[in-house]
Amino acid sequence: MNAGRPLRLGVAGLGRAFTLMLPTLQRDARVRLVAACDPREPARERFASDFDAPVYPDIEGLASNPDVEAIYIASPHQFHAEQARIAARHGKHVLVEKPMALSLGDCNAMIRDCRDAGVHLIVGHCHSFDTPYLRAREIALGGEFGRVRMIHALNYTDFLYRPRRPEELRTEEGGGVVFSQAAHQVDIVRLLAGTRVSRVRAITGDWDPRRPTQGAYSALLWFEGGAFASVSYNGYGHFDSDEWCGWIGEMGAEKSPEAYGAARRKLATVGSPEEEARLKAAGTYGGPGYVPASAGAPPAWHQHFGPVVVSCERGDIRPLPDSVCVYGDLTKERRPLGRPAVPRFEVIDELYEAVVNGTAPLHDGEWARSTLEVCLALLESAGSGKDVELLR
Repeated sequence: MNAGRPLRLGVAGLGRAFTLMLPTLQRDARVRLVAACDPREPARERFASDFDAPVYPDIEGLASNPDVEAIYIASPHQFHAEQARIAARHGKHVLVEKPMALSLGDCNAMIRDCRDAGVHLIVGHCHSFDTPYLRAREIALGGEFGRVRMIHALNYTDFLYRPRRPEELRTEEGGGVVFSQAAHQVDIVRLLAGTRVSRVRAITGDWDPRRPTQGAYSALLWFEGGAFASVSYNGYGHFDSDEWCGWIGEMGAEKSPEAYGAARRKLATVGSPEEEARLKAAGTYGGPGYVPASAGAPPAWHQHFGPVVVSCERGDIRPLPDSVCVYGDLTKERRPLGRPAVPRFEVIDELYEAVVNGTAPLHDGEWARSTLEVCLALLESAGSGKDVELLR
C-alpha cells in the first residue's frame, strides 16, 4: 500500500454501504474524502462536520464539483446505473457498489458511458476482493495442484431479518438475497475458477410471507473447461456458518456466539415497514443510533463470505479469514495471512492503481456485468425449473 498523492474521492449515498466502507476510507492514506451527496440532511450535516467538505442533496451537484476525481456510488441498488452515468458524463471515475445494476441493459449503458468519457469503472466492494480469495486464486490457478475441478461455497446468515427498507424485500426492485448476496458468492467462485460460466441451474427459497422475497438459494454453475461450482446461501437467521470460520465474522471481527438471534429480537420491536426503514436509517451514518468504528483500530482479520473449498486435481484449497489451508495428496499445511492494517484495502488497491497509475482493474464493468448475468440466470432457472445457458 505505497501511497503517492491521495485520490480525491466523492461519495454518493451515505447509508449502510458507506457506513461499512468508511473505516477503509478513513484509514487508507491513498484516498481523501472531499465531498458527498445524500438526500438526508442529518447525514449531509455529519459529513460536512466530520470532513470539512461540501455536501449536496443530489449526484448532479457532487459530480459538478471540480475537486472530485472519482465518485464512490454507495446508494441503493436501483440508483447505481443513473448515478454512474452522470458521474461519467462529468468526467469522474466510478467506484460503484455491487450489484453493478439491476439489468444487463443498464450495465451496458454504464460501461459505454464510462468508456466514452475515458474514465475507469470499478465495481466493489464485493468479497472477491478479499485477500483470502485472492491468495487462494493464486494457488488454484498457479498449477501447483493441477486444474480447478470443483468449488463449493456456502453461507448461513441472518441477512433477511436485519432492518430493511420496503424495496429491499421486493425482488423486482433489487431486493432479496440474490441481488445482494449472490453477487458476492458468484464473484468469488468466478474468480477461483478462472474461466467463464456457461450454464446455471438453481432453486430459490421464499419461506416467510412477512419477508416476501428470496431468502435462500442453491445453484450449480458450469464453467468452460469442465469445472463446476455449487453455491448456497441461507439468510433466514438460524444456523450461522461463521461457526465454521472460527467465529470470525464477515467484516473480519471476532464474533460472539452469544449474540444468536439478535437480528430477530431487534426486528420484533418494530410494528410497520415505515418503522423498520427508520430503524435501519437510525443505525447508518448520520442517524441517531450510528456508532462510528474506532478510527485507530485495525480489523482483527480479513473479511470473508463463508466457507469455501476449491478442489483441484491434486489437492483442495480452503481460504479462511486468517490463512489458506492446503490439502495435498500426502500432506496438509496452513499458509498464514498477515493481519490487515486497513479493512478492504484491496478495493483501494484497484481504484488507486486504475485512476492514478492507469492499471486496468480486474473488477471492471465487464467483470461485474458477467456476475449480474449469472445472478439473473439464477432467478430465471429457479422460476422455470430449467438450466439456463449463458451466451456472453
